[in-house]
Amino acid sequence: MMLWIACTLTMAAQEKVPSTNPAEIHVGKGYEALKNDRYEEAVNEFRSALALDPKLILQARFPLAVALFDWHKPTEARQELEAVRRDAGDHPNISYYMGRIDLDERDFAGAIKNLSAAAADAPFPDTAYFLGYAYAKQGDAAQAENWLKKAAETMPHDPRVQYQLAMTYRKLGLGEDAKRAFALSEELHQHDDNASRIRLECGRKLDQGLREEAHAFCNQLYDPDDAASLTELGTLYGGHGDPEAALKPLQRAAELNPQSPQMQYNLAYAYFQLNRFEDARSILSAVLPLWPDLFQLNALYGAVLFRLGDDLAARDALRHAQQLNQSNAGTSEFLYSATLRLAAKSHEAQRYDESLQYLEEASNLRPNDPGPHLLMAEIYKQIGRMEQANSEQKLAESLGAKP
Repeated sequence: MMLWIACTLTMAAQEKVPSTNPAEIHVGKGYEALKNDRYEEAVNEFRSALALDPKLILQARFPLAVALFDWHKPTEARQELEAVRRDAGDHPNISYYMGRIDLDERDFAGAIKNLSAAAADAPFPDTAYFLGYAYAKQGDAAQAENWLKKAAETMPHDPRVQYQLAMTYRKLGLGEDAKRAFALSEELHQHDDNASRIRLECGRKLDQGLREEAHAFCNQLYDPDDAASLTELGTLYGGHGDPEAALKPLQRAAELNPQSPQMQYNLAYAYFQLNRFEDARSILSAVLPLWPDLFQLNALYGAVLFRLGDDLAARDALRHAQQLNQSNAGTSEFLYSATLRLAAKSHEAQRYDESLQYLEEASNLRPNDPGPHLLMAEIYKQIGRMEQANSEQKLAESLGAKP
């Protein structure tokens, strides 16, 4: 899923929505829902964004089309893609999804036209596979072989590619080549099954605290040329409490796919878990200009900046993250703490109006916490506004502060 998000957001970076635009909230929620395969929710969020701002062609209408495609609503997806093409012109991403819809509808000539346009600057590794598949279904075995061989280069571990190659070789009368491709397809299927078993056992050993034994076992999954496998291994380590072991596969995955926001996020998060905050900041500050409206990147960046003590920048990043996803409790906690620290610093510097402004923000973030009101009461006393000081003191006590 994150592969298409990377391409979508690269397109969207050309048409960034200002952070004050309320449609941005729906766009961020739409990306979050789509990333987690909640297609109906994603469709509703992107449509809400477009209702507020119909000009969000690349940021909302294109991912709306993708969500509809993944939700198995090809007719509606095609309508949205055609609208994007009319307004934004041709783009490999658009041609790719149009070709996929053509394939599903058995329009092989249309699929070949669209996927050929996409393949000129392939947006996804499986572009060549689907183009080869379309040629095979149309009966052009020579072109099918050509594109399926290219697919085998971009997806060497995908058993579908070898299976279709085998079928194509059989049509071409290349019996030995077909036999070898069928055998490789079966071998890759078995490899996938074996990898699943290794992942289960790896997690069990890590949970039991058998780190050295687990590393020797889990590293069977390490493939320096397969970003997807590396990411699975890294997140497996990280998810079972071993971020140090996660670094090597995640670093390699990020090297292989520098344009993937998910790969960069995974590595930055591993650094965050290891308290290597400068390393995390270096990664996130480089990728955020490319994907400014991705919630996960903004939330992690804000948390990193907070840990580094850069409270003002942390507050800005966390406020933007909260605009994109208001339901995330962790983001709210970091934002509250950063705002409260800014209030304390302003108070110490005797910038009382500034401190009061921060405290008001903090109290809105956590209305039942007496802390901001206690400091407000102290500041009002210091500047001689006793009525307000007493009011804030009473409010703090009603929220549980000791008199």
